[in-house]
Amino acid sequence: MKAAVNVLWILLSLVGALALAHVVGVVNPTEKVNGLWLVVAAGCIYVLAYRFYGRWLARQVVELNNQHVTPAVRLNDGVNFHPTNKVVLFGHHFAAIAGAGPLLGPVLAAQFGFLPGFLWLVIGAVLAGAVQDFIILVASMRRNGRSLPEIAHDELGSVTGTATAVAVLFIVVVALAGLGFAVVNALFHNAWGTFTIAMTIPIGFMMGFYLQK
Repeated sequence: MKAAVNVLWILLSLVGALALAHVVGVVNPTEKVNGLWLVVAAGCIYVLAYRFYGRWLARQVVELNNQHVTPAVRLNDGVNFHPTNKVVLFGHHFAAIAGAGPLLGPVLAAQFGFLPGFLWLVIGAVLAGAVQDFIILVASMRRNGRSLPEIAHDELGSVTGTATAVAVLFIVVVALAGLGFAVVNALFHNAWGTFTIAMTIPIGFMMGFYLQK
């Protein structure tokens, strides 16, 4: 059984390598790249990275252990800490990482061609975005759900904690400004812009009132 699984991983690696070769122009450099090769290459890389790199991070770096009780269970108060279904939790984390980085970055990179945008999404997610979110999530979980500035304050002192809080605020402001600028330009003289704002604001209010119940 183990040998069969290893063969499947090898085949997946070969398929991913072939697709990536088509994307970067090693194979048939004079032909236009089919979008299917982009999907196959990205999918294979993500699966392989999750299986091997993600597993290494989980086992060797953060040393995950199912026996550890999470703050949601240990500090359950029904308000800030509440055990949640893993599917719902995945949705929250998926929405959290889909911020300015994976949205605005590829759009800017695509101005130089499809390959920079593709590499931004693949390499950035595997080596930067996903890893950063995963490490911070585990660190917060092991510090009773505290935020990054609070962790820095506890571990490194008040000066470092304050500097971290200011840095995080600055990054959020810059990211939102850049994302807003890109969205405004994309929806310039577009009826969908008015529709989006008209729908988003009341939906936000309704969700806020619903969560307060």
